[in-house]
Amino acid sequence: MFEEPYRWVEAVGNRRHYLDEQFQQGSPVVGLSYQDGLLLLTVSRGTPKLYEIYDRIALGGMGHPADLEKLRFNLLEMAHVEGFNRSPSDVTGSRLVKYGLAPVIKQAFEEVYKAPFIVKILLAELGTKAERDGFVTIHYDGTFEETRGCAAIAATPAIQAGMMAALRKVNGRLSLAEAVTAALNAWGTGSLAQLHVESDQEDRKDSTPSPSVSSPDAQAIEAHLRESLAEHDREHREVHRVPDVAVLAGHDERLGRRDRGGRAAADEREARERIQQHLSKLHEFEHEQFSRPATDPDVAAERPMF
Repeated sequence: MFEEPYRWVEAVGNRRHYLDEQFQQGSPVVGLSYQDGLLLLTVSRGTPKLYEIYDRIALGGMGHPADLEKLRFNLLEMAHVEGFNRSPSDVTGSRLVKYGLAPVIKQAFEEVYKAPFIVKILLAELGTKAERDGFVTIHYDGTFEETRGCAAIAATPAIQAGMMAALRKVNGRLSLAEAVTAALNAWGTGSLAQLHVESDQEDRKDSTPSPSVSSPDAQAIEAHLRESLAEHDREHREVHRVPDVAVLAGHDERLGRRDRGGRAAADEREARERIQQHLSKLHEFEHEQFSRPATDPDVAAERPMF
């Protein structure tokens, strides 16, 4: 009888260890405010991880697709019920997290005889001004953190902190093109760090990984983006991993939902075009590297290692 609390603490610790391992191969999610709205970006192999929840609210996540879809549906239903029973202005990201998502995730995590939700969530809310754009990141144990201007979720808190540091270097009155570039750079920072942590754990399975993660340099990030975002067959040029973006646009509260939706759709198309231009540059760089003579010592020194 007296051992039950200790068994519960041990069970919770085992759940944390299990869940931490599940996110090692997940794709980070980046949220960033720009001068006309909010941008969410991630990379997946087909399963969508970015969704619009309500008029000014969007969601991005990493983890098990079934768990993410279940929580998304619950959040969608809660938002529309709140908007119908009260008013659309009462539907806020903070309210949805505090009374909707966080309690459900926390309860599932602490009930050790049931399966937890294998999810990490980033909730973005478009403000009436750029300075009021808000983000909420929710951990798999139900804890959450509110930030302004930018946010990120990744496999570990240390990697997440590295991504936030990269975003804060450029955070400000960004254009959409600048926001896309900054988001891709932050995603590359987190994804590359996760690969390093995973390889370190494979090399040292009996040791505890270091809690701090060194920030990769610009060349390493660019090489990783070439390898992961422009993953393709060199003969057929088939892209296998495509960045996924979601945009909320129109800070002015006088704009109707249809007007904001039109602006968001236009900005989302522009963001995808910017990403395709970035991928084209990666293709051109790689083609140039592999088409020049390999006997040239300068070329051999410049060629990236894949």
